[in-house]
Amino acid sequence: MLGFSEPGSRRIAYGFWRWHEGDIEAAQKLLSLVRENGIDHLDTADVYGGKGGFGSAERLLGAIRLRAPQLLDGAVVATKAGCEPGSPYNSSAGYLKAACDASLQRLGVSRIDLFYIHRPDFLTHPQELAATLDGLVQAGKIAAVGVSNFSPAQVAALARHLKAPLAAHQLEFSAGHIAPLTDGTLDQAMERGMAIAAWSPLARGGFGENGPADLARSRKVLAHLAGKHGTTPTSVAIAFLQMHPAPVTPILGTTNPDRLKECLAASQLTLSRADWYALVEAARGTRMP
Repeated sequence: MLGFSEPGSRRIAYGFWRWHEGDIEAAQKLLSLVRENGIDHLDTADVYGGKGGFGSAERLLGAIRLRAPQLLDGAVVATKAGCEPGSPYNSSAGYLKAACDASLQRLGVSRIDLFYIHRPDFLTHPQELAATLDGLVQAGKIAAVGVSNFSPAQVAALARHLKAPLAAHQLEFSAGHIAPLTDGTLDQAMERGMAIAAWSPLARGGFGENGPADLARSRKVLAHLAGKHGTTPTSVAIAFLQMHPAPVTPILGTTNPDRLKECLAASQLTLSRADWYALVEAARGTRMP
């Protein structure tokens, strides 16, 4: 069980891309709230850390594990590798093996629950990548394999050579970024039985008052639906994702407890088909054909 939504269920994951190791007091407090509310999938990456630098978010989780191990009990921790400063991508066997070992050390674990390839590396043949990932599974260093930001063709090419099942695909999806509805990624996930995790489910903050002009239509519809349902635009935006039959697990990255609670409230919100398609049409800028 990787803590993702399954058909008929709604789950939420929590991501650490905004945190770094210097934030340990605030991060530990928010993680406590996250776990109290039943979230058991925690997402990070070796490249996350902001001003803390490469590996900082993983070191943060490792430090929390030492200070408050109960906050990680029963949780699935996913991390990613394949982004190399200066390259920018490297999925070669040598690089990924070293990256995995470094993540294990920073996280303070003997096995990574879910190991994503963060971005496709055009210079690594999928057969080589598959052999590396299968080797890490066989060595007991990772329990499950995922990809992030891959095209359907890239997923298929990797799966052709991979012995381990592809457990999950993480991609950008929100009521303001609806490309996965038509580019084949969600359809492929349903075909293959892959979990879908959505990063930036609130359009990189674009649903706020000072969001970009190209999301103005989406903000208007979100506000209308929030009034209709007696909730907030944030809750509507999360419920939009959770309604897709893939199913989709939004990854929250907020550091604000109140915003977290707004997102959690989405699980109690039921949008109609008309509501859902109104958001699709707002993002498209035109009516459905």
